Amino acid sequence: MTARILVMPGDGVGPEICREAVRVLEALASDHGLDIELEEALVGGAAIDAEGVPLPESSLTAARAADAILFGSIGGPKWDDQPRDNRPESGLLRLRSELGLFANLRPAILYPQLAHVSALKRDIVSGLDIMIVRELTGGIYFGKPAGRHMNANGKREAFNTMRYDEDEIRRIGRAAFDIARARGGRLCSVDKANVLDVSQLWRDVMTELHAEYEDIELTHMYVDNAAMQLVRAPKQFDTLVTGNLFGDVLSDAAAMLTGSIGMLPSASMDTNGKGLYEPVHGSAPDIAGQGVANPLATILSVAMMLRYTLDRGDLADKVENAVGYALDRGLRTRDIMDDETQMASTQEIGGAIVDMLR
Repeated sequence: MTARILVMPGDGVGPEICREAVRVLEALASDHGLDIELEEALVGGAAIDAEGVPLPESSLTAARAADAILFGSIGGPKWDDQPRDNRPESGLLRLRSELGLFANLRPAILYPQLAHVSALKRDIVSGLDIMIVRELTGGIYFGKPAGRHMNANGKREAFNTMRYDEDEIRRIGRAAFDIARARGGRLCSVDKANVLDVSQLWRDVMTELHAEYEDIELTHMYVDNAAMQLVRAPKQFDTLVTGNLFGDVLSDAAAMLTGSIGMLPSASMDTNGKGLYEPVHGSAPDIAGQGVANPLATILSVAMMLRYTLDRGDLADKVENAVGYALDRGLRTRDIMDDETQMASTQEIGGAIVDMLR
């Protein structure tokens, strides 16, 4: 059955990195029997420029019809003067909400060729393989009430609400337990139950859910300690699960353990396995159009798509091995380069991976 893949390049370096990921998909289709149909749609600042909104209805319709979405990056200073609800980022938030993409999977895997590039010592990060499971459609980013006003003392005041119900927590908990079962069998639930009522509910529900997964080792950790432990001894973790805000912060912190945020893919999944796949990094408008952006996070997002939505783990392995091959050859974009490696363009990195696949 043909899989429909929607490509949403977005802004900044998004079109460049998506172009290389599409080359990888096309190589898999021509040489490895991957049955796909590709379509492209506007999102973010590019959509604002063309149609006045960050997520046009035509793009949302195409996203609903797709089996998987390959997403680039959005945003940039060009659109900073837009109202908050019409900024590029609001298009992605709406897309996640409308499609029910509640589970964000963010692996932090250190390729051995890049162990010396990490900000931490080699012995601390060598062999690192962590999966962070972040709840994506609830919590403080979506909780109501939220807003700004003048308070009774005539002062400007802003407020956001962190809110979860037990069904939302149970849903992300099951996803995380299932992922932990397929990995090392250890799950750490991260919260702030010592001061937040919403976190106490989170911990209660995770503990109750553990009765259904007695083969999994469940631990709990406060988010401030988890941040410290990610830097002190990151290999103690296998799979982490946490809410939207904490997951946003911890996953970016984990990114730097791998040497560069340009190496990290992600997946945002619904309950049926449909996913939006994107690099963790942003649009990097300062280097857009220069051909120096690292496409590997986007290409590794294709590998996640193959594994989690298209059920082609065999091809996912080929893509991941091809990334290792490119690194073995000493090819590096600027963010992961050192004195002993060769600086390569975005297109050259993509080309090396395509050559390996073919």
